[in-house]
Amino acid sequence: MGTISVHNLRKEFVTADATVVALENVSFEVSGHEFVSVVGPSGCGKSTLLNILSGIETPTAGGIDITEGERVARLGYVFQAARLLPWRSVIDNLLFVQDSRDEAARERCRRYLEMVELGHTAKSYPGQLSGGMQQRVGIARAFSIEPDVLLMDEPFSHLDAITSRTLRRELHAMWDATGKTVLFVTHDVSEAVELSTRILLFAKGGRLQGDIPVDLPFPRDGASDEVALAKAELLRKFESLDLVAT
Repeated sequence: MGTISVHNLRKEFVTADATVVALENVSFEVSGHEFVSVVGPSGCGKSTLLNILSGIETPTAGGIDITEGERVARLGYVFQAARLLPWRSVIDNLLFVQDSRDEAARERCRRYLEMVELGHTAKSYPGQLSGGMQQRVGIARAFSIEPDVLLMDEPFSHLDAITSRTLRRELHAMWDATGKTVLFVTHDVSEAVELSTRILLFAKGGRLQGDIPVDLPFPRDGASDEVALAKAELLRKFESLDLVAT
């Protein structure tokens, strides 16, 4: 488990015509066995935030710290698409991101494939798998490096509703079993309520407008009255907050 500390973060992109502010004075902390979702409308800076946390982008001002105790935390990343190498087998895709490819690494990769119920596909190639299966492999790959912090950027957004529901359950089971710290970007309020211990609400202009705990026991049934009420309450908060940039 790790800690993400974000303090007074600002990110702007300068074009020939204008300066676009993607994140504005954002501060929060995620620590320990938490599953925190980042929710907001398109263009509110959700993916930019993950890009800064992963080192793809640099902040204009403010800063971040991602630590595990006294050391820099090890990061895992799950993308919107699985991004598997088509010329490598499933097991080789997982081995490709390991520090070594010894028998211990192979066993670890096989274990995480089993956790997403794809142990039987180890010798298959990505083109032989469905989109949902490929995304399962992507999740197993991220967990297989045994990160302290896992960043996830709308990993189920391109999948059908039934497949997404199954993967949410599998993801939550892996999170619960491994004790990882997860920051999960989504535009889906229902998804956020089903998965999260906390939800960060962002507005257009990259402003953090709310940090809301989700105090419901796990596992959560998306069709239950308790989850439906929590979703409705979160939507009311969206409507009451200043979620449109001024």
